[in-house]
Amino acid sequence: MTQHFDTQRTMVRSLLQQSPGPSRVLAKGWIRTKRESKDLIFFEVNDGSSMANIQGVIDRSTAEGKSAIVDSDLHRLQNGASVILEGVLVASPGQKQAVELHISKVQVVGDAPADTYPMQKKRHSFEYLREIAHLRPRTNTFGAITRVRNLLAMAVHEFFQQEGYCWIHTPIITASDAEGAGEMFQVTTLPLDKIPKANPQSSEQGIDYSRDFFGKPAFLTVSGQLNAEIFATALDRVYTFGPTFRAENSNTSRHLAEFWMIEPEMAFCDIQGNMEIAEAFLKHLLRAVLSKGREDMEFFDQRIQPGIIEQLTQVVESKFHRITYTQAIQDLEDGAKKGTQFDYLPSWGADLQSEHEKFLTEIVYKGPVIVTDYPKEIKAFYMKLNDDGKTVRGMDVLVPRLGEIIGGSEREERLEVLQARMAESGLAESVYWWYLDLRRFGTVPHAGFGLGFERLIQYVTGMQNIRDVIPFPRTPKNAEF
Repeated sequence: MTQHFDTQRTMVRSLLQQSPGPSRVLAKGWIRTKRESKDLIFFEVNDGSSMANIQGVIDRSTAEGKSAIVDSDLHRLQNGASVILEGVLVASPGQKQAVELHISKVQVVGDAPADTYPMQKKRHSFEYLREIAHLRPRTNTFGAITRVRNLLAMAVHEFFQQEGYCWIHTPIITASDAEGAGEMFQVTTLPLDKIPKANPQSSEQGIDYSRDFFGKPAFLTVSGQLNAEIFATALDRVYTFGPTFRAENSNTSRHLAEFWMIEPEMAFCDIQGNMEIAEAFLKHLLRAVLSKGREDMEFFDQRIQPGIIEQLTQVVESKFHRITYTQAIQDLEDGAKKGTQFDYLPSWGADLQSEHEKFLTEIVYKGPVIVTDYPKEIKAFYMKLNDDGKTVRGMDVLVPRLGEIIGGSEREERLEVLQARMAESGLAESVYWWYLDLRRFGTVPHAGFGLGFERLIQYVTGMQNIRDVIPFPRTPKNAEF
């Protein structure tokens, strides 16, 4: 009798947890390594279910081993080839695994010729692997990243669903810039080589958008927040989790043109409640990956960012310090006076830089920090204005090693104040008429925040380049795969 596991996948992890016995089992996956010693052929197979491989052994000195695969197919057992193995689990004499599979039958499903397969049995640079992103999930690093990404995505939904939030699918195509910051991808069906002008008979150069698909300029969204506010003012608690886009011509290790955002929005919530939810949310995510993704996290701890498990554990066990922006600037200026060298000198009114955020979390407070009450000039128009008229009820959650990981605010629910803020920012009320209606009809205090999913994965795994934590990175001059 042959023991079958899940019809969709072998679950090598399950095989490794089995006790040796006479039952025949099937193992399906991809060959990671192969070596030969006299009549013995050893190769390790991985099916993507975990970091672990299962070792298969063909003993060509036995009748069963000789019939396992025909001699003419032996050369097909190469790194990268997909195989189905049938055999018996036995106790392994090796120290790396408790059991191994003594093979009675091998079926090579897909070849990976050694002379053309671009993934060799050696460590490849991350830069090279980005060029073959369709194959990099087969490496230990990217297999682990993918499993952690999946685990964290499920933990996001788990947290909000347990807390009674509704998941809202906000539009990818929008006619407004959420924060008025520009740098948006335009969506059009107009022929780019023959764009119709508003008045071809004159020198006017404006584009006739009435002939475009939506009848107006349309863009890929940079945020689902404003749309989420619509539903928060009707359903109390909602969240978005989906792709967003930024046409920022930046080739740094911190920027993507397409990335995923998590944006909860809560009615009848102020800045204090917002901070409490943000702290609880982040701790929930870290607990999930530390408990459910332990094997992969140990890999990152050993190979990518030594000590990362301890660092994340400390964040989970910490009470987040809460300070105002004014206090943060004072702390930074005190540090500068005592000899700390900053590339950007801190001053009231300037935004905090990554070096400032790390100084606050790693030197001053030695743990996570939430900074509130920023100058209105450096924050978005929708953040609630404080009574001093100079600061807004914005907040940034800062963590050691990374800096800012969450940004949010209490939203401005007062119609007249919001209109004034929009005028200061040069935003037309005609574009945001529906957003203003939320303040005209049944307005309530409400708050929310945003967490960049790839930034979270970078933080959790210790990966240095954000292009390595998303399956298919979209960056300037790069839209492959």
